[in-house]
Amino acid sequence: MTQSNTVNVQILDKEYCINCPQNERANLEGAARYLDAKMREIRSSGKVIGADRVAVMAALNITHELLHKQNDLDQQTSSTREQVRDLLQRVDNALADDVGGQPG
Repeated sequence: MTQSNTVNVQILDKEYCINCPQNERANLEGAARYLDAKMREIRSSGKVIGADRVAVMAALNITHELLHKQNDLDQQTSSTREQVRDLLQRVDNALADDVGGQPG
């Protein structure tokens, strides 16, 4: 008997049946819970009316968070690369000094 590749998730009181590989099931369920929470937060603010508009605002907020985190990660990666280059330069200098100081 084969297992179903569908997952039922609830987002803003609506149920959605989504095809999903078995190994991604937990990720999809987590994403649905996160989206549901964001949409509820936006809806409860009272500033946005209508499920479509709430969904768009949630998508924009989540995308903004993602881009901000990617930017932070890019900056950290760049900083780490600079630190590694600096350390390698120090090692090269130390090795060159050590080899240059040895009697021949």
